[in-house]
Amino acid sequence: MVSTKNPRVSYGLAILEAAKKCDEIVVLTCDLMGSFQTSKFAEIYPNRFFNLGVAEQNMAGIAAGLATCGKVPFVNTFSCFSSMRCLEMLRTDIAYPCLNVKVVSCHAGISLGPGGTTHHSTEDLAIIRSIANFTLIVPGDASETYRAIMACVDYPGPVYIRLGRQDMEDIYDGETDFQVGKAKELREGNDITIIACGYMVYEALKAADRLISQKISARVLNLHTLKPLDEEAILKAAWETKGIVVAEEHTVIGGLGSAVAELLSKKRPTPVRMVGIKDTFCGIGPVQDLMIHHGLTDDEIFKQAMDIARLSF
Repeated sequence: MVSTKNPRVSYGLAILEAAKKCDEIVVLTCDLMGSFQTSKFAEIYPNRFFNLGVAEQNMAGIAAGLATCGKVPFVNTFSCFSSMRCLEMLRTDIAYPCLNVKVVSCHAGISLGPGGTTHHSTEDLAIIRSIANFTLIVPGDASETYRAIMACVDYPGPVYIRLGRQDMEDIYDGETDFQVGKAKELREGNDITIIACGYMVYEALKAADRLISQKISARVLNLHTLKPLDEEAILKAAWETKGIVVAEEHTVIGGLGSAVAELLSKKRPTPVRMVGIKDTFCGIGPVQDLMIHHGLTDDEIFKQAMDIARLSF
């Protein structure tokens, strides 16, 4: 297994390993070899690596063409570009014919803090989740990123994998499996459930530890796959606990929180609180300052869990 805390380094290592096992893998990028750690791939597999320059829409179209020829394209660019600049190509050229293209997007959420609103990606989960045929994955740490990439090599159809920029704290104590569409229960709990993805999984674990002091037992689910959604794990949590807090580095409109609430409204009405970016743009600043400003912390998760506790206990 990889020994790194950075998801982008994990991707670079994983795609190298995957290429050994699958000759059809090709990598496409837009002058972002450093950001995606793919320089080694380009050196070892020069005939399977395509740098398209700053032309993201063209890259998506080329990936679609390669997929029709039996290749397994891994497309690399910032998530703000892949989900918005390339949206028509992702929808019409890739998802509509259900082509086997893997869109690996980094610098997601507000992880490129000084880049500002133009380079933030706080709407991509809502956008991709709304496109038919797309699978949507948000790994919770660097090791899970590696396993997600390896799992997606043999997973059919379009996949969008969302990575941040910064190092991530480990959320697993040791080796664990990865299955597309299956949540991982990281903490047992009978009072409240915290569901999170990406960077917010670690914040959820910290909040769960703090809730112990309030004699509140919090279940923590790492819902790394937003689509297909693990309905069984969510409904089980709704039946067995008194409320759910959902945390994501994304707008509260249309992402993980919306997916959970939509399910529960139909099958098991449950108190739900959402921790995420409100209906606003995030501005410019150091990443940690932006996270605190927008409530993307264990403090906010703890606060929302206590709010449910006051209603339910």
